[in-house]
Amino acid sequence: MGKQDKNQKIQALRGMQDLQPEQKETFRLIEDKCREVFGSYGYREIGLPILESTQLFKRAVGEATDVVEKEMYTFDDRNGESVTMRPEGTAGAVRYALQHGLLFNQVQRFWYSGQMFRYERPQKGRYRGFEQIGVECFGMDGPDIDAEILLMCARLWKLLGVDDAIRLELNTLGSAEARTAFKTALVTYLETVKTELDEDSLRRLTTNPMRILDSKVEHTQSLLKGAPVLSDYIDDESKAHFEGLCQQLDMCGIQYTINPTIVRGLDYYNKTVFEWVTDSLGSQGTVCGGGRYDGLVEQIGGKATSGVGFAMGLDRLALMLESNQQAGAKTDIYIASIGAEARQMALRVAESVRSTYPQLCTLVHCGDGKFKAQLKKADASNATLALIIGEDEATNNTITVKRLNEGGEQESITADSLDEFLGNVVF
Repeated sequence: MGKQDKNQKIQALRGMQDLQPEQKETFRLIEDKCREVFGSYGYREIGLPILESTQLFKRAVGEATDVVEKEMYTFDDRNGESVTMRPEGTAGAVRYALQHGLLFNQVQRFWYSGQMFRYERPQKGRYRGFEQIGVECFGMDGPDIDAEILLMCARLWKLLGVDDAIRLELNTLGSAEARTAFKTALVTYLETVKTELDEDSLRRLTTNPMRILDSKVEHTQSLLKGAPVLSDYIDDESKAHFEGLCQQLDMCGIQYTINPTIVRGLDYYNKTVFEWVTDSLGSQGTVCGGGRYDGLVEQIGGKATSGVGFAMGLDRLALMLESNQQAGAKTDIYIASIGAEARQMALRVAESVRSTYPQLCTLVHCGDGKFKAQLKKADASNATLALIIGEDEATNNTITVKRLNEGGEQESITADSLDEFLGNVVF
């Protein structure tokens, strides 16, 4: 049996993904654009640990949610303390802000990025280990901050070139009291059709009945046509807040649809909830989602503080960018060489180019190989120029330059004039 184990191939766990260089480049592109946009709105980046106390998520997310009931990666550490690999970022951000005294009578705008973990059924664009970027705002009560983060999202989509493929859907959940009254009425109605509910909805009936509203089961949706409507239970303050948000979005030209079935899957939401959705990714259509969570800080142990935020999945955004061919590796210069002295010169030349033109991608062929094979690799890299250094070039301190995108024309230049030469090339 031991021999069999040694010969067995070890692969990534189901639902955990390896990122190829092209995917990582796309992720980095998204993160860079987020950093640019968020920074222009005054948001500061923070770092949060992957492991947190299990009690944090039970208290914040809700013990009756799918996340806590069946999706968290939870285990006891060597001290016997129950810890969880973070399934979402908001709870950790609130814990961070409370622990460092950043909330009481203060306004904060934060963002963060990193891996989250949920034990779900893997699908296209949905993994058990997934990359996410989150934004959290604390200490602002009005609809203007809700509008700001939606405007910020809209600006990001435009910068990424996916704004035509993403649309905004909004809803309001009202106050905690309004939701409680609605839940009671909803459960009363659903009890009358209990025998016709699908398995998931039947389980949620006693744990998280509002999640039944966004069920993807067609028959369940038909049963809900006669159910109480959340909007009938919304309190006046929440209605005014939502109307104010819609007015500000209208004034800024942001198009949206009011979708009364949006409830989000976590217990801490109140008032505004929203999703940015797309039709280009099949059933995994939510690219970004969030809303207000005015009671969460108090729920975790702090003084009452308003909050609003969102999270976006990099995996799904990356799929959209790849389909739009928005990202990809680009090599500018490929340096080929043969012989020990030429290889040493190639490394020196490459370092000089990187110092003078750090924005260019310069690849050096390392190791042996005939010039023909090296230049094939240069062509395959889509480089603009190939710099060729052989024994003669190394002896004479010259470089043969081949323009790969202009019919392969070649010329010889001195190594000392390379920087000036490159300054006249359009990459």
